[in-house]
Amino acid sequence: MFSRKLPSRRKLLIWLQIVCLIMVVSYTFHKIGVLDRIRGDTIGGEEYDYQSAEIAAVTLTPFPPVSLRTVIKESNDNANRVVHNEDIHGPLMPNDPVIVVQVHNRIYYLNLLISSLSKVKGIEKALIIFSHDIFNDEINSLVSNIKFCKILQIFYPYSLQAYPNEFPGKDPLDCPRNIDKQKALEIKCNNANHSDSYGHYREAIYTQTKHHWFWKMNHIFDKITITRNHDSHFIFLEEDHFAVPDMLYVLNLMEQFKQSHCNDCDLITLGAYPKVVNYAADSNKVEIREWISSLHNMGMVLDRKIWNKIKNCATKFCQCDDYNWDWSLMHISRECLDKKLMALTIVAPRVFHIGQCGVHHKSRDCFKNELVEKIDAVVQKSTSFLFPSQLKISTSQKKKFKMPKLNGGWGDVRDHALCLNFTLA
Repeated sequence: MFSRKLPSRRKLLIWLQIVCLIMVVSYTFHKIGVLDRIRGDTIGGEEYDYQSAEIAAVTLTPFPPVSLRTVIKESNDNANRVVHNEDIHGPLMPNDPVIVVQVHNRIYYLNLLISSLSKVKGIEKALIIFSHDIFNDEINSLVSNIKFCKILQIFYPYSLQAYPNEFPGKDPLDCPRNIDKQKALEIKCNNANHSDSYGHYREAIYTQTKHHWFWKMNHIFDKITITRNHDSHFIFLEEDHFAVPDMLYVLNLMEQFKQSHCNDCDLITLGAYPKVVNYAADSNKVEIREWISSLHNMGMVLDRKIWNKIKNCATKFCQCDDYNWDWSLMHISRECLDKKLMALTIVAPRVFHIGQCGVHHKSRDCFKNELVEKIDAVVQKSTSFLFPSQLKISTSQKKKFKMPKLNGGWGDVRDHALCLNFTLA
């Protein structure tokens, strides 16, 4: 037995390969360590990643994120040129209503909303704009098959689906929600200097709704060709709402009432959250109140004049440390506008909330329809009390509202900048 000596050049090559391998392994373990530190400690057991769970459930698209951004841009450009069903129902006339539906991924509820809208008297004159933050073929097909009125579909371009691993989605190097600020500064996660009022860092899934809402408002009032000069009613709904057949009829009555009885009323609210619904007693009753986010955020009706006032407070809205669009709107109502927003509200709802699952609500029985059946039964039983001939002021006394603390979740300067850009762009 004997050993052969390796040539010096071959020895050098082997040593270089070993050194390179050691460097790669060391770098990999370093990155894993950094990510582990950035993920931080969990509080109250294993941390559940709501964002990943939701995105996994709805990313039913053949497009990778970068390509999806192009598809969304082309779809939004097309919305400037094509209004579906205009050949059936004619063009949008100056006094025709525009209904705007903010859509996420709950097709079950969306289908119920569409069905309820199809039964609304006068719906054939309306334009319904569906504003999506998910690009999903099944949802898109459901909407595109609507024939009872004119429709448009637009898509929020900075969705978590289009930016899953970078801002405004969840960048893996962002600070976890509950990490201590000192530790965040030590590990140098992206937004270490920008926690919210409660010391928490942004969660992408909760910031998206406010971004989508403000982008949608700017896009519809100021960008889309068919609506940017439209001066009639803009009715704002969400995918888990349910419309009563006399919704548009009552809106017209409320507008007439507003002009004759409430010059200070800024907007109209068609939805309400009563514990007991009694159309026999309340079908024609309205209230005049300060607009309160938790009471008047459903079936909200704005005109261009009020939108321009809101838009002028864009900086306050976008920097308000609350991830909810409605709480942020209430904040600028009290802190920025020349006077608090006043609302003309309906006592017996013409828009109901039927959602039992969503960003704020988790339930094991998301697709049980007892609530819908109950609402439908109440409406059917009350048919003779719908379409009132006139309205009157309710005499019930309401407690004075005290502004609660903001909810936080909106301390990141990147969110402020993106939000403001919707108005500036």
